[in-house]
Amino acid sequence: MATINVYTETTPNPSTMKFLVNKLLINGSLDYPTKEKAQESEFARELFKFNFVNGVFFASNFVTVTKTDETDWSDIEPLLKDFVKGAVESELAVKPVEHDEDVAFEGTETEIKIQQVLHDYVRPAVEQDGGAIAYKSFENGIVTVELRGSCSGCPSSTITLKAGIEGLLKRMVPEVEEVVAEAM
Repeated sequence: MATINVYTETTPNPSTMKFLVNKLLINGSLDYPTKEKAQESEFARELFKFNFVNGVFFASNFVTVTKTDETDWSDIEPLLKDFVKGAVESELAVKPVEHDEDVAFEGTETEIKIQQVLHDYVRPAVEQDGGAIAYKSFENGIVTVELRGSCSGCPSSTITLKAGIEGLLKRMVPEVEEVVAEAM
């Protein structure tokens, strides 16, 4: 078995940190914003046993952990790095049943174009910051998305949404007039 390396990256959200590993954890992404929702994932369930963990998000080769406000990263980062390393080495399950997330866009021609832009251009950038974006709907020129992982509750997510994502979609899909985030 190859040695598992874990390194951390800060995210734009000061309450979250990205723990990256040199192994694919999951195809797609999974968000566990609460302990109750994490019951299907052994890995997430174990992370929530730490009383300072407030949220867990998995994508490709990383897990993003959201901490409680009263906890300092300097106190918990080494502990979490060790935990993630051990969990990956022991192949703790991220999700119970493996089902590939095939990229299948649905809807009108405009909706498919929007989903394609979000998938190809926005998703990789958002994942770099430890989060995820999901298309919800397109009505009357308004695209509704859901922000997950470190993007959920991030102070800079509104700027990213309006200046970045909305600008890109308006340029690439002229029917788009506005982009809004749906509350989780």
